[in-house]
Amino acid sequence: MALVDEAKVYLRIDASDTTFDGEIQDLIDSVQAELIDLGVDPTLVSAATDPLIKRAITVYCKAYFGYDQDNAEAFASSYEKLKMYLMNSCTYQVVVSDS
Repeated sequence: MALVDEAKVYLRIDASDTTFDGEIQDLIDSVQAELIDLGVDPTLVSAATDPLIKRAITVYCKAYFGYDQDNAEAFASSYEKLKMYLMNSCTYQVVVSDS
C-alpha cells in the first residue's frame, strides 16, 4: 500500500477519492525531509516501513492536513514527541565513524 493511501486511512478519506492526494503527498514529503534533516536514517525514512517512522508520518499528516481540525494541536504534540524520540534513538540515527 502506498504511503499516500495509508495516510488517507488515518485521515478518514475514502481510498478512491484522489482530490487531496497532492496535499497529502506534500505533507509526506515535508515530514520525510524534516526527519532526514534531523539526522534520522534516510533509508528508514524513505522506506517508511518501520512502525515508528510510519506513525510519525501519519501523525504529522493528521496534525497539518486541512485547516479546521479540532485535534490538530494534540497530533502536532504527538508528532513532536515521536520526532524527539527518533532524533535521540541510536536505532534511527545514521552511525558516523571517525575512520
